[in-house]
Formats: sequence, structure tokens, C-alpha cells
Amino acid sequence: MGPLSLATPPAPTAWWRALGRRVRAFGAEWFVKATFTRKWLVLGVIIGVIAGLGAVVFYSALVLATHFFLGTLAGYRPPTPAGEGNALGSSGFARPWAIPLVVAVGGLISGLLVFGIAPDAEGHGTDAAISAVHDNPRGIRFRTVVVKIVASAITIGSGGSAGREGPTGQISAGFASLLARIFDLSPADARVAVSAGIGSGIGSIFGAPLGGAVLATEILYRDDFEVEALLPSFIASIVGYALFGAFEGYGPLFGFVRHYELRSPVGLLWFAAIGVIGGLIGLAYAKGFYGLGDLFARLPVPRALRPAIGGLLVGLIALAVPEVLGTGYGWIQRGLGPGLLAIPLWIVVLLPFARIVATGLSIGSGGSGGIFGPGMVIGAFTGAAFWDLLHGLFPSMGHDPAPFVVVGMMACFGSIARAPLAIMLMVAEMTDNLTILVPAMVAVGIATLIVRRSDDTIYRSQLRNRAEAPAHRILGGMPLLNRIAAWQAMARPKLVLSSQTPCWQALSDMAEANVTEAPVADAEGRFTGVVRASDIEERIDDLADAAVSSLVDADFSPVQQGQHLDVALEIMTTTAQTWTPVTDQDRRVVGTLAMSDMVRSYRRELQGSLRKVAELAGASGIYEARVHEGSALSGKTLRDAALPPGVIVTAIERGRTVVLPEGRTVLQPGDRLMLLGSPEKTAALGLLAGQGHGTANGADPPASKAPSGTKSPSQSR
Repeated sequence: MGPLSLATPPAPTAWWRALGRRVRAFGAEWFVKATFTRKWLVLGVIIGVIAGLGAVVFYSALVLATHFFLGTLAGYRPPTPAGEGNALGSSGFARPWAIPLVVAVGGLISGLLVFGIAPDAEGHGTDAAISAVHDNPRGIRFRTVVVKIVASAITIGSGGSAGREGPTGQISAGFASLLARIFDLSPADARVAVSAGIGSGIGSIFGAPLGGAVLATEILYRDDFEVEALLPSFIASIVGYALFGAFEGYGPLFGFVRHYELRSPVGLLWFAAIGVIGGLIGLAYAKGFYGLGDLFARLPVPRALRPAIGGLLVGLIALAVPEVLGTGYGWIQRGLGPGLLAIPLWIVVLLPFARIVATGLSIGSGGSGGIFGPGMVIGAFTGAAFWDLLHGLFPSMGHDPAPFVVVGMMACFGSIARAPLAIMLMVAEMTDNLTILVPAMVAVGIATLIVRRSDDTIYRSQLRNRAEAPAHRILGGMPLLNRIAAWQAMARPKLVLSSQTPCWQALSDMAEANVTEAPVADAEGRFTGVVRASDIEERIDDLADAAVSSLVDADFSPVQQGQHLDVALEIMTTTAQTWTPVTDQDRRVVGTLAMSDMVRSYRRELQGSLRKVAELAGASGIYEARVHEGSALSGKTLRDAALPPGVIVTAIERGRTVVLPEGRTVLQPGDRLMLLGSPEKTAALGLLAGQGHGTANGADPPASKAPSGTKSPSQSR
């Protein structure tokens, strides 16, 4: 293609880009100005619509794949739960030889799709969505969503042991991530949007909107909640459930399970025992699943072929234990009633372990599907086996296995998923049985305590708590960031290019301004993205006379001048950006922000705050001391540094970051300590730091003398 055709793109492309820029500009402006209620009513409804329709599309694809692979090719129809027709399924295999082949072919197709097009669609999906929330909520690719739908439907539909919650959660999270890019949401809003996408997608396809909404807040951490996502998740889950139900029905997945009546406190002991067993089985599930995944990772075969090997082994297992095929929800339905007694006891007892192995072979090998569904089957038959083995010996257990099956699901997967509250609510909604919650609390509580002692989880992307999350850790370590507006810290932009500037001219202007990246504005002066000199240089031969707009990175995130530095810093820590443009309400570039600008402004704000404290403290003052190589403080923790009594280290500036001091903080050469105390005491600390300059006592000059700071990197201007 010649330079002329590249310089003048086809009209539809130009029209589409212009529309995208206008939508992005409008969204960025509207959502920044909107109140919390207005913003999340709009976003929650949009995410809910996406989640509901995404669940419908995936469920339909899964039904078609199951009918074709297992029904037509293998001649086997698995049972279905009450909410999906309550079909009994085939009594045996019409073509037993076809089962291993069909599952293997499904794994092969899935592997080729995933590893050939979108490798990040590998696995169960929920971990990838959780990781995106913590690290890059705007970074889930649309390609991954499409591949996930097709690959997961084929994996599960051909008989792979997997659930549909992981794909649905990742699908909804992917669309929420796309929404965050389209509307240029702040990193904090993008995190909440992706969290709400996870919860509403899972809640929709399981018909459990309340549990899905709570899951969005609980599944991100092992021992904490993301409370900011709760209300948006409520809105998204309600809308998603309403849409999915409009197509597939509103009844609970497992029908209306008989309500449980607690007749004696002694009956809770049975559920306490299920809690112990469920916690141990949950640990076996996590260790077995990831152990098989590690084993497949060491196989000397191409990654795309490993799911086929896993599928072949699952098919062979299914010849003896057909309950390992597909989602297994129909077998849970059988276990909730008298149909459990028709299943041989040895299969009931063996099934939890067979499902662990089959799930590791199907998904741990690189296939695509969820691990929530298999976890429910494992837990359900853990409770079923407990009842089936003991109810004849202990009539007090009753003649109905349903309470034990339901509580088994809650205890086993709720504990190992580290989301006990959400899983209890979801299973209660799926069985329309809230009366089971009292014995469930006993079982789930005990199972969770067992899992906590081992510090294990089925979702390896979970962080321990909010303090470990990058966004919360930044704000916790630099608490004054949310008090400094971007306009207070920004520098004047060295160069703002017009979108119609020829590439050769842009390259010349960037060289003259001594920058390697520059913001680009459209004809109305609105920010459209950033162009890099390296991108222009790579294609200068073809695009010399083309407008620079053809090479603009439209995903480069700006920050509005009224937003605070915590927003800007989160952008830089969750993306590859080392700086960010600052725009006004009309999206015109008014400045730029680099890390050094923020550190300098933060120091100024911190020193101002400490100065006010010093004025109230009388004789105390604010001073600085720098730790030098070989000094008495270098390499020691603050706890062991023998600080003079009455001296407080309020902050440590280390390079371009500010460290919040703790007793375990190790002092390093070059650290600048901000001190609060009397001149004599801080001077003594200055001597310990090995200072050879400053006041006569060895301390740096008082902090009232503003530091000079450092220059912003030229590539960010």
C-alpha cells in the first residue's frame, strides 16, 4: 500500500475514529463531573446489560457445543439441572469409543484457538479477571473475550470438566475493561467497573444476583472486601440477571429445594463434620488442580496440544465415571433428591476426587473453562457421600440428602475460593433455600478456618488484603496525594502537536523540543492521544506526509486538572506510562505530569503539613538529614537505628518515591529523612547519618527552605 492510501484512510475508518474520539471526550468529561449516584447508575446499567447479554451468548454457545460434540458425535446426553429442563440424560454410552476422542478433539480445537490467537484466554478466566482489577483494569483485550467464549464453549461442550462462571466472569470483565477505555474512566472507576463485571456476569449465568454482587467485592482478596464495588455490583447484577432471565427463565438453577428445619442444636454437629471434610477436600482441590497444571507445564509438547492430551485422559476416566463430563450440574440435581440412591455408592464417594483430577486435566492442561462449577460438584458429592455413608447408621441425619449436598457445596468451594459469604448466598439462591444458612454458617466457618491455616486459595491472583493492592498501597504510603490537585504539580507542556501535522514535521518538532513523546490535539484543540518519535521513525518512509493522527496512541490516559495526584500516580503504576497529560474541562492539554513533579509537590505538601505541626509544638522544628554510604544508619531498620529520644522520622524520600516509615523500614544510602524534633536532637541524628554538610551540628537546613527538586524527564514533555 502506498503512502497516499495510508495518508488518506477510507472514509468509514476516519468516521469511526472521529466518533470514537467524540465518545471518549464526552465520556471523560461527563463521568468526571457526574456524582457517584449518577455515574454508577449509568455505568452499572451498561455493565449489567453487557453481563446479561454476554451470559446469554455464552450459554447459547455452550448448549450448541454440547449438543454437537457430546450429543451428535458421541451419542451421549448429560443430565441437566431443574432450571435447564431437568433432563435425566443418557443411561449409558451409545458409542463408548467416541467419548475419549470427542473430548480430545474439543481440547485440541480449544488449544489451537487459545494459543494461536489469544494466549491470555488460557485457563479458568477468573484469575485473569482478578489480576486485571489489581494491575491493569483497562488492559483486557476484546480479542480475549471473543476467544474465551468460543474456546470455553468447545472445551465444556465436548465434555471437558469445567464450569461456565470463569468464562462468563472474564467475558463481562473484558467488556467492562473496554468500557473503561471507551469512556476514559479513571483507574479507580475502571477497577470498580471490572469488579462489577465479574460479579454481574457470574451472578447472571447462575441466576444468583445477590451472591454475584457480593462475590465482586469478596473474590479480589483472601481476607478482605472491596467495599467500593458493592453498590455498582448491585446495580449491574440486577440488570444482568433481569436480561439473562428474560431469555432463559428466572427459576433457580437447581429448582426449589425443600426447606431445612433445624430441630435440635445437636444436628449442627453433622454440619460441623462436613465443614472439616469440606475444608480438607477444598485444599485437595487447589493442590491437585495446580499440581496437574505444573505437570502439564513440564511436558515436552507444544502448549496448543496439551489440552488434547488432557481431554483424552478425561474421556478415558469418563468411561468408568461419566459424572466427570461437562459442567456436572445435572448430577448435582440428582444428588439433591432420591436420585442419589440410584448412583452407585462407590461413584458417590469417588466422584469428588475424580472431578479434581478431571478438572486439572481439562483446565490445568491449558484448556478454557471455569473452576467454580467443578468446585460445586466436588462439594456437593462430598456432602452426598457423607450422608450416603452414615444415614443408615444414624437415623437422626434424616432421609433427605439435600441439606448435606447444599452445605457441602458451600463449605468446600466457599472456603477454598476465600469467598465464604458470597458462595453461601449464591448456593442459597441457586437452590431457593435460605433456611439452610444457619447450618451452612457452621460448616463454612470451620472449613474457612482450616483453609486459612494453610494460607491456600483456588484463585492465585487474590491478594491478602487491600493493603497489598497496588492502588491502596500507594495511597496508604503517600496519604497526602489525594489533597494535591494535578494543576498544582503539573509543568507546562513543551509541545502539543496538531493531529493534522505531517509526520516529518512532527518528528522535527519533537527533536527541537527535546521530547520523545508528545500529546496530540484535534482541530478543536481537544486531546486525542500521544504520538511517539520511535513510531514515526519506524514508518517515516511510508508516512512522511501522512497526518500524525494515523500513529496516535488513543489509549494513553490523561488526568483532568482538578483531579488529585493519586489518580495520576495510579495511572503510571498500572500502565506503561511514565507521564500523563493534564487536561482542562474541555479536554485541552494544559500541562504534563511526571513522577518527579509529583514527588516534588508531595514533599512540599508534606513539609507544609509538618511545619504546621512544628508551629504547634513550640521548640520542635522540621529538619532533613541524608543517609550517607558507610554511616551508622545505613543498612539498619528504623527500629534498630538508635534514634535520639524525641525525634520522629515523618517520611523517607527514596529516589523518586516517598516511603512511609515503619519500624522494619531499612535505611539505604541516599535516603532523605524528614525529621520532627528539637534542633539539638535532630543534629545528633544528622551526625549518625554521616552528614558532611548542612548546619554546624550536621543536620540539613530546616525544611522551611523548599527543596529544589529534580527535573522532569525529557521524554515526558
